[in-house]
Amino acid sequence: MMFSKKGSLLYASIFLSVLLSGCGGGEAVDEAGQYISTVEEIDIPDDVKVIGLGEATHGNIEFQELKKDVFEALIKNENVHVFVLEGDFGGGQQINQFIVNGNGTAEEAVKALDYSIYNTEQMVDLVQWLHDYNVTAGEDEKVYFYGNDMQRYDFSKKEVLDYYEAVNLDNNKKYADQLKNVSNDTMRELTTKQLEEINHTVDNILLDLQSNVGTYEEQSSHDAFSFALQHAQIMKQRTQLFLNEENYTKLRDKYLADNLQWIVEFEAERGHGKVFVSGHNGHIEKTSASLAGYKSMGNYLDELYGAEYFAIGTDLINSEFQALNRGSDERQIHTIENHNDLVDAFSEVEPNIFYVGFEKASESEELLNMIKSEQKMVNIGDDFRSWHRLLKMFYTIEMIPKEAYDGIIIIKEAVPTTVIDKTEVL
Repeated sequence: MMFSKKGSLLYASIFLSVLLSGCGGGEAVDEAGQYISTVEEIDIPDDVKVIGLGEATHGNIEFQELKKDVFEALIKNENVHVFVLEGDFGGGQQINQFIVNGNGTAEEAVKALDYSIYNTEQMVDLVQWLHDYNVTAGEDEKVYFYGNDMQRYDFSKKEVLDYYEAVNLDNNKKYADQLKNVSNDTMRELTTKQLEEINHTVDNILLDLQSNVGTYEEQSSHDAFSFALQHAQIMKQRTQLFLNEENYTKLRDKYLADNLQWIVEFEAERGHGKVFVSGHNGHIEKTSASLAGYKSMGNYLDELYGAEYFAIGTDLINSEFQALNRGSDERQIHTIENHNDLVDAFSEVEPNIFYVGFEKASESEELLNMIKSEQKMVNIGDDFRSWHRLLKMFYTIEMIPKEAYDGIIIIKEAVPTTVIDKTEVL
């Protein structure tokens, strides 16, 4: 086969990029160990309302276990009792019913999220731990679980119809008929006309609930009404994502922020002044650094809460992880090696997992320069192809750590999760 000189240069350039894809890092910093702490020792300022934990991939055991470890530390040290996950709001309430009231099993609760990335042994263990914690906790110490995502219909639809069964049986029958085609299994097959009809129905539900708040609350309760209204909002958001697919990522992060704000305000009424939220780094970080061009949830939260939002990012050095290849619709194991000045600065510290608070790190001029300059940090979603690892731009985002986060958890060696079953995830 013959190659032109121009083509040869192109292939040489790609080959060189492959060779250098894990490079571009720095050297270990002397006495770096004095600037790290364990996860259990993470220090959060007193005036913070929302603590965010990002994950660099959805497919590593360490990140799923960090959810439990960080939340446990926040319970003990910061009096945080509300756990929010980047997962379906309706499905999240099934988890809440299990951990608060013991309904079902941990396995059933996790499956209710209908997200493959969470259908793992680690998430089942987390949900079981939350349940077991509540069994022995006093009433004022119990924990509560939410999802703030809107990519599913089933449980929110059920909650809305169940609420109408209690307060307005005629509307229950009417809306059940109008929403009969709406389900997680059928939603990707709905036509634009059907979606517009669903949108119209949900608008009528929202209007009816808002117009009859007094009457409906008398027949139920303030909390029951609030949840019914929020479940209807989730259905509206899901429908809008389908009707505006060209703006999917932009709308989704806006909705993630809106739903989190609802949770923060609802739980504040119940005496819980602080909330923990876990999601992908791309949602948690404050600077909207993704090349996809959307405004991140963390950016909205930073604007809304300012210093009351505390974001913790994560980064990796060596990672074997699993992700969905949408081209083959199969989950595969991948390996990457990542280097940047910041993670390499701590390459010689002993722990495999450790926290670097940026306030403490700023005491070192060397580290301060790193966290104030752009770093290529791991950023992998749940769609990854083998060839993505050939170029660093496909598995990292260039961002300024100190602007994006208030601290970072670094994992030197990470291993993959195993998905219990392969339910498709958006």
